[in-house]
Amino acid sequence: MMTERYSEIDEVIAYIHKNIYEPLPLSLLAGYIGYSPYHFSRIFKDRIGLPPLYYVSSLRLEKAKDLLLHTHLSIRDIALEIGQQSLGTFTTRFTERVGVTPSQFRNSMEEADKHLLSLQSLNDWRESMPIQNPNLTVEGTIEATAPFQGVILIGLFAKPIPEGFPLYGTLLPSVGSFRFTDVSPGTYYLMATSVPWGMQAVDFLLPQSTTLRTRSREPIIVTSNSKTRHLQVTLHVPRLDDPPILISLPLLMNHFLKRVAPVLR
Repeated sequence: MMTERYSEIDEVIAYIHKNIYEPLPLSLLAGYIGYSPYHFSRIFKDRIGLPPLYYVSSLRLEKAKDLLLHTHLSIRDIALEIGQQSLGTFTTRFTERVGVTPSQFRNSMEEADKHLLSLQSLNDWRESMPIQNPNLTVEGTIEATAPFQGVILIGLFAKPIPEGFPLYGTLLPSVGSFRFTDVSPGTYYLMATSVPWGMQAVDFLLPQSTTLRTRSREPIIVTSNSKTRHLQVTLHVPRLDDPPILISLPLLMNHFLKRVAPVLR
């Protein structure tokens, strides 16, 4: 199994989590398991899908999200806490990868609750998705290792981590089939997570261990002259080697609600 490859990387991931507020240069991480930086970088990316330092920066942004919701620290102090000296750089990176500014994220709990309630009251989740070219369609089936009642957020991303707004995304009211049409030729990674009905906003704003999730280990290649294979993915409890979910889930909920609103009227 893929998760069994390079099991020593698990030791490094655990070390990163434990020391996330400390300096973590590549040489230190590689030396922790006795590898050269080059060899370590290669096997880390093969196992996780991301370069080591990009993974570290992703975890630090996840910690920043936590600090924004659970402390009264200023945004500048939070930036310093995660090792970012420039407030401007921190704000730019946070906004690009989470989808909202740090201050917007900090103040989004009430709106997040409203979005989940609005989704729960939807009777029709259909979107108008005409198929122009079957070869430019990505479709499949999503299942779950445990039953749940709620919403599934699923999308195609440019990198093997759910950050920034998905290039193509939608919401599902249950496990089953999904489809993205008119997908531009290119390379994508599928990511999905679940939010049960009644979940507190703080829990899906920080979906660290509270939501099921899945991701495609291999890139999805879309071309105009060949059909993409049917995908079968399964939502599972978070694993040690899963990348953090950086994108703000309420942002995706709001975007979907705006898309289906014309259909409902």
